[in-house]
Parts: sequence; C-alpha cells; structure tokens
Amino acid sequence: MVSTNLNDKKKIISEFATKNGDTGSPEVQIALLSHKIENLVSHLKINPKDNHSRRGLLGVISKRRRLLTFLQKKAEDRYEDIVNKLKLNK
Repeated sequence: MVSTNLNDKKKIISEFATKNGDTGSPEVQIALLSHKIENLVSHLKINPKDNHSRRGLLGVISKRRRLLTFLQKKAEDRYEDIVNKLKLNK
C-alpha cells in the first residue's frame, strides 16, 4: 500500500486548514483523502491485479464523497471552494 509522506501531509494540512492547528475540518480531510486517492490510482496503474488496494481505494472514494456531501449541505461556499481548489468533478 502507498503511504503518504509526512511532509506531504503537513503541506496539505497547512494549505487547506481553516485556522491555525486545524487538522479535522472537512476541507483538510477531503484534501488528504484526495492525495491518498491519487497515490492509490498511480499504484493500481502499475499493479492492476492488486484487488485489495482497489477495494481500499473504493472505500476512500466513498469517504471523500460523504465528506463532500456533508460540506455541501453545511456550507455551500466552502464546498465550492474545495472543489475548485482540488479540481474535482461535481
């Protein structure tokens, strides 16, 4: 399985944090999950028979989708901002 580099994670958290010390906001979680999805997709392109990682990828995609739906219902402007920053299709 592909792991997220600690420096990458810190960079993503600092970029998407809503305030200082923020690691749990939906924006940060969505950005971290998007990074994880990118890593898993590149891993699966190299290893197409890795069905365990494919199942994990589907779980991560579902979790990101649920967070996006939550954020859309809670704060439409923050939802639009994160979708534009990450260039997600919605």
